[in-house]
Amino acid sequence: MEDIQNLKDSRNIDIDKVGVKGLRYPITVMDRDMGEQKTVAEINMYVNLPRYYKGTHMSRFVEILNEYSNHISPRSFSDILQEMKDRLNAESAHMEVEFPYFIKKNAPVSGASGLMEYRCKFIGSLNSGSDMVIIISVPVTTLCPCSKEISDYGAHNQRGEVRLQVRFKKFVWIEDLITLVERCASSEVYPVLKREDEKYVTEHAYDKPMFVEDIVRDIAVELTKDSNITWFAVESENFESIHNHNAYAYVEKHKK
Repeated sequence: MEDIQNLKDSRNIDIDKVGVKGLRYPITVMDRDMGEQKTVAEINMYVNLPRYYKGTHMSRFVEILNEYSNHISPRSFSDILQEMKDRLNAESAHMEVEFPYFIKKNAPVSGASGLMEYRCKFIGSLNSGSDMVIIISVPVTTLCPCSKEISDYGAHNQRGEVRLQVRFKKFVWIEDLITLVERCASSEVYPVLKREDEKYVTEHAYDKPMFVEDIVRDIAVELTKDSNITWFAVESENFESIHNHNAYAYVEKHKK
């Protein structure tokens, strides 16, 4: 049968990215404590297409994913991207893998356990050089320092979300990034809390009031000291409990 994709195209226009988008697929990712974790990801895979080809071979993206689905990690990303370039005769390849990641967490006093969900994303590209970014979204609790200062008793708190992006020299564990973020909040968020745990979390947050500005600065300080991290971007957003708007802060840094 004739290969339509390989026919010549006369419009003389290069395509930067062409491929498959929004593909939901079961994958296995590395887990620091359990060795591996099965989850379901939403995946985008692209290559460039030179001006002289009519189309790319979409089925090859899924074939490559089938081969690597049992070991997707920052370590395997460059191999997958190289395979995309080779199989599709491309000069550049790009892949995005977004998935829920679950960590077993124990409540701080009672020890009641449950699974905490974090949103994670790997973004990688390979052309003349390689690039890899890990993105995590971490729910946190914050307590307002201003509210605590001006109130005779109590202070307003709220749930927030920290989104951290990093580039790195060597391997980095998802769990380590999550722990770093949670340490810089007023309190962690837990999947299960008994009454004694709620008391602890409430009082712990009260003793550690944080603006969104405090959170991004504290995280930036820690990442700046980490020689493995070459670039980071951190943003913190509070879903305010007494305002009709959210509070937001962002820091980005390229390290030499």
